[in-house]
Amino acid sequence: MGNGIKAATGVAALLAVGLAGAAPAAAAPLDPTPMPPTEIAPFSESAPVLAPALVPTVKPASLAVLVDTRTMPAAIDGETECLAGAVYFESRSEPLDGQLAVAEVVINRAQSGRFPETLCGVVYQPYQFSFVRGGAMPPIRRESEQWRRAVAIAGIAREDLWDSSVADALFFHASRISPRWRLKRIAQVGNHIFYR
Repeated sequence: MGNGIKAATGVAALLAVGLAGAAPAAAAPLDPTPMPPTEIAPFSESAPVLAPALVPTVKPASLAVLVDTRTMPAAIDGETECLAGAVYFESRSEPLDGQLAVAEVVINRAQSGRFPETLCGVVYQPYQFSFVRGGAMPPIRRESEQWRRAVAIAGIAREDLWDSSVADALFFHASRISPRWRLKRIAQVGNHIFYR
């Protein structure tokens, strides 16, 4: 209950200052009688100050800026690890939009109902990704900038923070090969061609 009184005192002091910025008037002493829990919401330091609709969202100038502002998490959950691994092994030398496109394919497959329902299930599905050997990924250079970018791209894709040019793609291959798929070609991004 002390936290609720603390919050109420802080709001009262702010209201007392007013718009003119004048010093607060002498306030009446607080009544130490506890209020019933139904009359005051508990104070939470993690609660947002403004309603989400009132907080403006600023879109970064570019995908590169968004990637650069992402910090490497202390721990990476399994699904993000699988998605970042796919980005790392399939497209780490590609432009960022190409890396995002690879991440989108993995996510789209998991959501399609035609492939496994998890990101790891999609990545480890037999004969889908050439880097997966014997049901495992090769070692990742986790201290590398390429891994940091792959993790950032995986997070951006999972949180849907940037629009991909291949948002509905389910398949891709390197442009150096020609598998003669009978699928709808969506776009070429970097050295990969994407299909639906």
